[in-house]
Amino acid sequence: MDAKITDLYDLSYTIAAPLLERFEYPWEALAGIKEFILQLGPTLPEDEFDHPADDVWIAKDADVFPSAYLGGPLIIDHGAQVRHCAFIRSSAIVGKNAVVGNSVELKNVILFDNVQVPHYNYVGDSILGHYSHMGAGSITSNLKSDKSLVVVKSADEQIETGIKKFGAMLGDHVEVGCNSVLCPGSVVGSNSMVYPLSRVRGFVPANSIFKDPDKIVTKR
Repeated sequence: MDAKITDLYDLSYTIAAPLLERFEYPWEALAGIKEFILQLGPTLPEDEFDHPADDVWIAKDADVFPSAYLGGPLIIDHGAQVRHCAFIRSSAIVGKNAVVGNSVELKNVILFDNVQVPHYNYVGDSILGHYSHMGAGSITSNLKSDKSLVVVKSADEQIETGIKKFGAMLGDHVEVGCNSVLCPGSVVGSNSMVYPLSRVRGFVPANSIFKDPDKIVTKR
């Protein structure tokens, strides 16, 4: 199972690289996002970042609409856009030129540069790689119904994560179709696509097309 950080992400496309470099698997970084932001924020250049609240840093060239809720700790990097009625609850890193759209909710997440979550998305306890995109209405489900610890599964391997809150790990250049649900512990390899209206569970290899749980094909 190619689910390691080095398999999924190019760390040159996130301000969170120093955090992710400490770990083997991306979900291991989830518990440290809040503290990382609180440590990094005060070091950001004052001529490049506004500091409107104790634990919020916003690049001066970011476009944040007045109706957005910005809960800290939070970093919004250069060129990002946070649109009307976005709800950033806490512990979020919004990468360069990323888009957080209308009625989108974020909680304990890392969005790499150029990520798009533009319409009615929920992204919680998740990491979305460079240029990944979630279609309208697609969400990450970050808690199992029985509240048990999440296990990342593939056809021939299982990895015990030891954590209860775990949404999805999307590699670089992943496209998630509209109204899809990424179940707790979903890991989608880089350059893969998920059909609209999908229910994704477990590991999807890189360079794949997820059509349904029994039909995952290699991209040609």
